[in-house]
Amino acid sequence: MAPFSIFLFCFTISFHPLYPFAIPTNTIAVNQTLKDGQTIVSPKRTFELGFFSPGNTSKNRYLGIWYKRQATGTVAWVANRETPIKNNSGELTLLPNGVLVLRDSTTDTIVWSTQKRSSRRPPVARLLDSGNLMVIDDDEDDDNQPENYIWQSFDHPGD
Repeated sequence: MAPFSIFLFCFTISFHPLYPFAIPTNTIAVNQTLKDGQTIVSPKRTFELGFFSPGNTSKNRYLGIWYKRQATGTVAWVANRETPIKNNSGELTLLPNGVLVLRDSTTDTIVWSTQKRSSRRPPVARLLDSGNLMVIDDDEDDDNQPENYIWQSFDHPGD
């Protein structure tokens, strides 16, 4: 009976309505899409990346990085500050060439993207404990090697 119970639990949780919104990592892989309502969190849970609306009345949505540990959730970086998304249809995707693309899935419009780059190996986007979002060549042993950096949010400071 125990194996059936384990199977039933795994089967049930895979169809739970909140399950698709959980991305339990600080990484976005190639062709993985982070949708509005999903977030990634830095390893020490210092920073979080996702979609937000400023204030209580704005319906505009932005992709940003904020301090997770502060009660106020102070925003440290915003990708699309000049072009907000007007609803909850934002999607961030990492393309195989190392480009991050933010699009409004309702209109299929690209709202923001990183500069066109190429990658020797499959890239990944990682949110670090420093608050930096980096696109790097996927080599676990060489994350700190500058030649592996494709793009980083620290090169594009926010307000």
